[in-house]
Parts: sequence; C-alpha cells; structure tokens
Amino acid sequence: MKRNSLDICSDILKASRGGAKKTHLVYQANLNFEIIKGYLSDLTEKGLLDQHGDMFFPTEKGRDFVIRYEALVSPLSSLF
Repeated sequence: MKRNSLDICSDILKASRGGAKKTHLVYQANLNFEIIKGYLSDLTEKGLLDQHGDMFFPTEKGRDFVIRYEALVSPLSSLF
C-alpha cells in the first residue's frame, strides 16, 4: 500500500524522537535525501519539528500530531 504525505510526516516525527540526524531519518522513513529535504522544511515551518545543529527533534505539537494521527489511523488499518 502506498504511503501518503501524512504517513511520511508521522514516520519522520516518530524517527526523530530523542533526536536524529538527517541520515537516520532518511533510512527510518524510507526516503531519499532529496525528498526528505522538503518534508523537513515543511515540518519545521509548521512547528512540528525543531532543528538544533544537525539534529532534528519533534516539538510538543509534533508529538501531539503523532499521537492523534496514530489514534485515527490505527482502527482503520484493520480494515485493509
């Protein structure tokens, strides 16, 4: 099943828990370096992700997004 943008954002935010470098996020979210640039920029702009040096961390808003997204998607995953 193909992932949508919200799935990818959730994967990036989950992978960044505790801090993560871009390389770690690329592998954990199964993306390439060109594609992840846009997602990191968007997530940072929207206040879901913070960058400190070369490390990325989810904000409180980002952690809340993951919790809410998983609560919404989890019951639906059993249907597919």
